Amino acid sequence: MPVRHPLAWVLLLLASDAAWARKVDLDYHVRLLPQSGQAEVRLTLADGAQVRSLDFDLGREGLYSDFKADGPWLPAADRQRGVWQPAPGKSSLSYKVRLDHKLKNGSYDSRIAANWALFRGDDLVPPARLDQQDGTELVARLSVDLPAGWNSIETAWPRIGKQRFRIDNVSRLFDRPTGWMLAGTVGVRRARLGETEVSVAGPVGQGQRRMDALTLLTFVWPQYQAVFPRNPAKLLLVGAREHLWRGARAAHDSIYLNSASALVSENGSSPLLRELVRVFARINDREGSDWIGEGLAEYYATELLRRAGGISDDRYQALQKRLNKEGKAVTSLRGEQASGATIARAVLLLQALDREIRVHTHNKQSLDDLVRALMRMNSVSTAEFVQLAESVMGRESEVLRTPLLQ
Repeated sequence: MPVRHPLAWVLLLLASDAAWARKVDLDYHVRLLPQSGQAEVRLTLADGAQVRSLDFDLGREGLYSDFKADGPWLPAADRQRGVWQPAPGKSSLSYKVRLDHKLKNGSYDSRIAANWALFRGDDLVPPARLDQQDGTELVARLSVDLPAGWNSIETAWPRIGKQRFRIDNVSRLFDRPTGWMLAGTVGVRRARLGETEVSVAGPVGQGQRRMDALTLLTFVWPQYQAVFPRNPAKLLLVGAREHLWRGARAAHDSIYLNSASALVSENGSSPLLRELVRVFARINDREGSDWIGEGLAEYYATELLRRAGGISDDRYQALQKRLNKEGKAVTSLRGEQASGATIARAVLLLQALDREIRVHTHNKQSLDDLVRALMRMNSVSTAEFVQLAESVMGRESEVLRTPLLQ
């Protein structure tokens, strides 16, 4: 039967392009070097002729060194960028990257110790602009050589062999191994929560409360799924304490939490649940609107714990008093990096906005609906946040007509 509808022709052409795309293997091979605090990385293209160039952003920290390439390697004068033009046929680029990152306060946010390493995959392979032949699709994989005596490596990517992972990010043309990674003598607890394989991993002897963390995640997971319509295939929680930064930070389908940090602190906040909001929501703010992402993460970390029954009414009222006290002196929420006081004031604003939306929609809409709309956007500014909130509510918001957002 002939295809007459124009849209059908478009779909057939797209399907044909996908079927005929030339798949080229891109293999990342990593060797960890505890003695020097580095890793040796090698990128290998099965057919370098299909890639015109990779233009790497090497950053200002001087993490990368000892570049060797098949084909030209063209570093910028300031060494903050470098362009690789792969040679035809099987072609490789190798270099070393420093994974020991010491902060000004003396702690590390990435570290290789004698029998373990905790680091971000983002540092293994810097971001790059890819220029490739039309119809080419890179198929990326990561393999890791571990030092003698180390038993495993954990990442948020699907495992396809011993210390081997498939790297596939549909939102990027150039797939690279992002997210937190942990290697060494490692203890792991695993569970399936909804459609997500959850792993809680820490070096043996570093005091990570793996079962405590897994129990908390199991307890709140249904509430997170109810608000955020996203099911990551994997979630990796890693932690250690020896000389590491005392905090928590989300990355691609993964979270770092210092083993000495409380899962729920005395003031009722939870760094783990806050970063879990970031993993699920993936809301990116811009134009001095850091209050949006920070405020939503803190708001839902407490709110979803409350909905799950983890906070009593009297304890919740005590949290409200703390937020009011911390945010009292804040006169503006705008800025590139929100302070603790700013975040407290942002949470109060979001609570008021939730009440306003519920009142004017007769409880048919809430802040949850606004967040689900935000999740469909690549990034959001304060002006767009206000516009979207008023669209959800169906009228102008009195709560958002505040000097705090000017």
